[in-house]
Amino acid sequence: MTSLLPSAADGNCYYILTEDCVYGNKYFQAGNMCFCSERNYLRNFPEDRPPTCFLKVVMLDDGSTVTVNVEILQPLREEMVGFLLAVGSHNERLNHFLERLSLEAALQAVPGQKVTVEVDQRYFPGVIRYVGSIYKTSSALLSPFFFGVELQGKGENRGRSNGSYHGVEYFKCKRNCGLFLPFSRIRFTPTLDDECEKQKPKPDVEEDVPVKVGDAVSFYVDEVLTKGIAMAVYREGTQWFVKVCPEEEGTTDIFREIPMDSVVKENLQSLFPPFESDVGLGAPNQTKQEISASGEECESENPSLEVNSMVQITLDKGNQVSGIIRWLGYLPQIPHRMAGVELDEDKGVTAGEWLGKYYFHCAPKRGLFVKLQSCQPDVRFQCPRSPVDYRGQEVLPQAPDNFPPLRKEAAVRVLRGRMKGIQGHCNSCYMDAALFSLFSCTSVLDSMLFKPFPLCDRNVQSILRDEIVNPLRKTGFVRARSVMHLREQLTEKGPCSSFTNAEKDPEEFLNLIMHQILGIEPLLKLQSGGQEQECYCYQIFMDKQEDLVVPDVQQLVEHSFLSSRLKLVEIPSCFIIQMPRFGKEYKMFSKIIPSLELDVTDLLLDSPRECCLCGDVATLECPECFKDKVFAATGLKQFCSSCSRQVHSHHRRKTHKPTRLRVPEEFRRQSFAGGGQQVPREKLELFAVLCIETSHYVSFVKYGPENEDWMFFDSMADRHGDENGFNIPAVTLCPEVAKYLDLPLAVLALEQPRDMDGVAKRLFCDAYMYMYQSKKMALYK
Repeated sequence: MTSLLPSAADGNCYYILTEDCVYGNKYFQAGNMCFCSERNYLRNFPEDRPPTCFLKVVMLDDGSTVTVNVEILQPLREEMVGFLLAVGSHNERLNHFLERLSLEAALQAVPGQKVTVEVDQRYFPGVIRYVGSIYKTSSALLSPFFFGVELQGKGENRGRSNGSYHGVEYFKCKRNCGLFLPFSRIRFTPTLDDECEKQKPKPDVEEDVPVKVGDAVSFYVDEVLTKGIAMAVYREGTQWFVKVCPEEEGTTDIFREIPMDSVVKENLQSLFPPFESDVGLGAPNQTKQEISASGEECESENPSLEVNSMVQITLDKGNQVSGIIRWLGYLPQIPHRMAGVELDEDKGVTAGEWLGKYYFHCAPKRGLFVKLQSCQPDVRFQCPRSPVDYRGQEVLPQAPDNFPPLRKEAAVRVLRGRMKGIQGHCNSCYMDAALFSLFSCTSVLDSMLFKPFPLCDRNVQSILRDEIVNPLRKTGFVRARSVMHLREQLTEKGPCSSFTNAEKDPEEFLNLIMHQILGIEPLLKLQSGGQEQECYCYQIFMDKQEDLVVPDVQQLVEHSFLSSRLKLVEIPSCFIIQMPRFGKEYKMFSKIIPSLELDVTDLLLDSPRECCLCGDVATLECPECFKDKVFAATGLKQFCSSCSRQVHSHHRRKTHKPTRLRVPEEFRRQSFAGGGQQVPREKLELFAVLCIETSHYVSFVKYGPENEDWMFFDSMADRHGDENGFNIPAVTLCPEVAKYLDLPLAVLALEQPRDMDGVAKRLFCDAYMYMYQSKKMALYK
């Protein structure tokens, strides 16, 4: 039997099904792909005993675990999987795997290569401009790999983009000349007798023009000779243009686009100052011979910088960017030690390429080559000693100012990006997500930061205010050390000794800091059966409702309040709601729709209510009618006396027992006078959602009034280094959420989670805690 262990395994072994497979009630067509861990493979195929006939694998399409006969599995190299995932048809995917020629050609293809592509069942010439994933974020193990192609010749204007996909630019070309395609729709060796292009394809840009990408050039600006580097060469109509980065190391906002005939090519050496002899490296050529082939030796002036160091670079006009050094060494014709840096933001000029050669790989517009001496260690990861007073006690850093929550453009400017938000460390995601949700874009609980509560621990309050909330609102970043400082205080002052290292739930943290540490007033005051109760978070308890397939938060709250016979004593300034669950592993509903507004009018105790039929002041409430499918799916069922008699005259409702409501005197007088008075609606607005998946918490925060104004925060989005490294938090915008909020309920119910754009799946399928606020009541709290 052929070995099923791929030769270049890196922890997982990948396979493709060569025959259809049935497992339980699931059917997997030939062409589906799957994987198992290398450890599991070795356990099933030991050298000292006969191999097993079946292998437990995880299907890439839906993540389900199945047991498959090894006879129908064919091993895949990992680099093949991404290209095959882009082919939607399972039959077509399997055929390309078995035929291999086009798949192997795809593996060898590079940007700049000429191809012919299939558009509407016809073939046209083009040039590969991008190879890779076109999905911003994905929770999948591997992402599909597509080819970004610029159409040329008769293919112009037959594309669908200008090199961008869902708002992200992967390459640049003219409008309707770009396409993103799977390899199955590309011929990597163009034929000259193609039905649509009989003539020889035109040579690519680099072969036909005097200036190439990376060339040193000079040009005149206001009669002043300016030097720079050609970052792009392109044609618009019949005229060629050069995109030039001026001599100062700058960002894309200072690029100049100049006609080709106004640019003069010159020696690249002239762009840099003469080699400085006092550096102590000797002549350039000698230095290049002495360094290692990997180019990882560090200059004496920056001994701490090496490959994978986090650095900051000061660009033009004092602007700073940050990133990670991916390569160190010398570039052709440049005497200085250079660093290839992968930036945190799209402010670079390359994908790791210099003069046609790749020195490292990163996303387009994330790469930048700079002199090593221009790089400085990222101050966000420096840990200077805290000042110490005369008694040897560490003095806590004090922020001189307090900063308001971030909204709209300010939130995007300050919070978006890598190394933004709150840095996670050692199971802190529950606390990171909760703090980011409560304080980044709202002030509803700012009283926790300033109000001198009777039982308030001032030390915890100052840490929360000065080390976490103010830095978050000022710079958009909070170090893991600051959160650990808070965790140490909670461990010391709380009843639990494991807050510094153990996994916790957000409600456990919130109850501890609000109730036991800061002693703030409970957020919720409830009444049931004449007995009042207080709490900080409300857990929804309810039986499985067969008629609630895809409920919204409004429905869940109403069902829960009605089944528990609860009422709100007063309008809460902040209403934190936990979704119904049976442990972390089981969710009662596969999807829950966020209610952007939560109407609590009918949940209030002794508040005027509106008859759900005629709109007059209600005097009776019927719990049994709430479950009657004749009425609307949301809203408690209360009636005026006249409507109640009519509704309960039906033979199916004669056994109902409506309860009388207390009507405020002013509404009662108005009703008797015959003048209808409109009952005011009390609504709370959603400002954040905490989500959980496999014990990892993330959060969605609404930073503006529009449906698209959502941002996604993950305190452990990436990691630098191994066990001695650190987590990299990230905040990304997720406007795709609005698309699903606008869908009809029936359509949303059929939406497959794996097909949802961006991170929308996590908001709808993994919601753990919803946070609502009443800005009106927050003023009094």
